[in-house]
Amino acid sequence: MQIPPAPKFELKQVSAAATPENVDALDALIILLPESALQKHWPLFPYSERFKKHYTAGMDTPEPRRVDLPNARATTAVIAFVKSGASVFDLLTLARKTLAKALENDPREIGLLIPGIADAQQQPVAEAVVACMTAAAFKPPLFKSIAHDKQTPISLSLLGIANKIDFSYTLAAAEGNALARWLTLLPANLLTPGEYRACISGLARREGWKFRFLDERRLAKLGAGAFLAVARGSDSRDAGIAHLSYSPAKPAGPAKTVALVGKGICYDTGGVNLKSAKSMYGMHGDMQGSAVALGTLLALTRLKAPFRVECWLAVARNQIGPRAYTQNEVITACNGVRIEIVHTDAEGRMVLADALSLASRDKPALLLDYATLTGTCVTALGTRYSGAFCNRQELITPVLEAGRRSGERVWPLPVDADYDESIESSIADVKQCAIENDADHILAARFLSRFVPASVPWIHMDLAASEHKGGLAHIPTEVTGFGVRFSLELLLKQGLPRL
Repeated sequence: MQIPPAPKFELKQVSAAATPENVDALDALIILLPESALQKHWPLFPYSERFKKHYTAGMDTPEPRRVDLPNARATTAVIAFVKSGASVFDLLTLARKTLAKALENDPREIGLLIPGIADAQQQPVAEAVVACMTAAAFKPPLFKSIAHDKQTPISLSLLGIANKIDFSYTLAAAEGNALARWLTLLPANLLTPGEYRACISGLARREGWKFRFLDERRLAKLGAGAFLAVARGSDSRDAGIAHLSYSPAKPAGPAKTVALVGKGICYDTGGVNLKSAKSMYGMHGDMQGSAVALGTLLALTRLKAPFRVECWLAVARNQIGPRAYTQNEVITACNGVRIEIVHTDAEGRMVLADALSLASRDKPALLLDYATLTGTCVTALGTRYSGAFCNRQELITPVLEAGRRSGERVWPLPVDADYDESIESSIADVKQCAIENDADHILAARFLSRFVPASVPWIHMDLAASEHKGGLAHIPTEVTGFGVRFSLELLLKQGLPRL
């Protein structure tokens, strides 16, 4: 399988003040002004008076406005206003909406002007625009019979920003996000567990990661009955758990390890408890948790993370067939926990159970798992936030802060032990889920906690924001790749591996 290239566009930083001549050489121009310009202090920049006449003093902050410039190129100019105290999410959203207007005429050369923006805010504003450019440059997998002409890469010039900005963090996050989105969009017949394994193996060779694949035979020896129960329904024996390892060239201090675990259900029929057509459509994307884990690993590698990363991807299909697992079975996971099966469409927590148990054996400093796990998390939060479940109180603040600072917003949800009453089993150690759907996101987290020792700091991410109609923050597509930016902020800037 072809491994997707990183999104490409040319990025230029021009410290000299913008002039009419270099503006006239552009196909499109994005101008971001502070909202104070609407009240007073309208800054000077090329064609500033032409723009100023469209606004009156004291007006509410308007949406981005397009005004074509009176030059030979009829340069598309889009002007927008940055609110005081805007969050990272707000900046990313504003940049996406502004860029969308600037891209309407398929420009090749785009400029960015941020006159009047305070020095402390210049870098966050510029990073938001660059993040949006990389997200827009993403090329999804297409299978149309009519070939499309190859487009010339877009160039973005940052004009009049005196201090050069290092965008390596933003570009690494974008590459990881693009990988996650690309994998998620692949059709189910092209991203089978076997093809996924080949793709992961190819990435490991390219990036220098250690790679091993625990196939069904090896998992059986490990006693991974929870994973194997789900895999039973498939007529192809290609399911397994991929294990990738990254080690830093220069570790910072005592060795710390972060474990990333991802749900990789390449197609989910619901199994014996078959989904309806409406609910089954799009279930090739039920592997997004594994794609986000893999994208996070790639971004951490690009940024030369100073700690070890172990990545575990539970790759399978939940099929219906003569050998498929059924309700009322009792299954034993690799840590010895016996599970009463209640609903075969709760397969995600089954494959994660064994993956989490295996990832916990090396006692990582932090265990972080990702899954498109429950509809009840979407019901609780919508698709603008994802849910987080933490097994210790001190994780909650950095999780919230990482969501705020990354623009991928996350909300901590309860994981109190008294919820276990709903998954008590009279014949096994635990029920897989409750037959009723109330609080299923919380019950899923409580179930998964059985497979993570209390000594291991653990965050479970239920990716409610993995798909959002119309795009979210800087991402213009419905499939968002949510979680890569959040994870980088959590691991590299909030410093959770130190716990």
